[in-house]
Amino acid sequence: MTAARPVLVVAEQLDASADMVVDQLNQRDVPVMRFDSADFPQKVSVTARHEPAVTGWQGTLDDGHRSARLENIRAVYYRRPGRPVIADTVTEPYATWAQNQADAAMLNLLSALPVRWINNPHSDRIAAHKPQQLVAAARAGLRVPHSIITNDPDAARAFAKQLNAPLICKPVLGGRLNTGTGRELMVATHRIDPVDFDDSIRLTAHYMQEAIPKQYEVRLVVVDGNMFAGTLVGTSEKARTDWRTDYEAIEYGTTTVPGKVATAVRRFMASYGIVFGSFDFAVTPEDEWVFFENNPAGTWSWVENRTGLPIAAAHADYLQGTT
Repeated sequence: MTAARPVLVVAEQLDASADMVVDQLNQRDVPVMRFDSADFPQKVSVTARHEPAVTGWQGTLDDGHRSARLENIRAVYYRRPGRPVIADTVTEPYATWAQNQADAAMLNLLSALPVRWINNPHSDRIAAHKPQQLVAAARAGLRVPHSIITNDPDAARAFAKQLNAPLICKPVLGGRLNTGTGRELMVATHRIDPVDFDDSIRLTAHYMQEAIPKQYEVRLVVVDGNMFAGTLVGTSEKARTDWRTDYEAIEYGTTTVPGKVATAVRRFMASYGIVFGSFDFAVTPEDEWVFFENNPAGTWSWVENRTGLPIAAAHADYLQGTT
């Protein structure tokens, strides 16, 4: 790679959002080095030194085809890379130990770079916690649903009785179920009936909320304070409850973010020190925006593809340093 300052893109090889950002940077002749942390240490090598008289780490990141000097990196786009994969020749318990060492070295070395980030993984990790998000959102001035997290069936019944309104249940932590058959199942948001509450609630934590009446939903993608709001209108009951369960029953569009909501969202993001967020809102029949959650590493390529909103260009603007 040339002496020009590159943007480092750390993502899985098959990632549409990362592809779109790289394409935008290529169009601007901004050098890019892209790799997946899963390729470290078998296909990617790193050598970094820190000297007492020098501010920051210096060294080389190399994947066998391209290389970049750590001190020359201008920005990092960090988007859901895999964990390092250790050679099969390393047996347990050393394989797990080696993986943790490689993971910590790459993550913390990159995080120490004093550059523009989307998003620094340490900030990203904290910003992903859903229970804390409700507190931060309410503090920022956003409306949030009545919510309870409990493994106590009596507390769940009391919550339902107090609200006397439809309820939903959703995961506290995202992810998929490994069925052991090669297929992974998504645990979707679903409606619940208090009549069905029983002692099985004691088996784990349950995250319950009031079911917000929806005129439509919004996937709000925020990049460096710029708002890109894609609307989703579910045309089936499944899509209205969780649009991820019925993509064929969604009508897409765009909308303008109310000024009060935009100000609150920026305040929310500043509280976490992040510049990117992928927010889920419901807009009620009264046009009130209700915050559900923010994914600081959420997907957005489909929003741009469905609506034409220039989200990839906004990423490139920030990473290139034009904003």
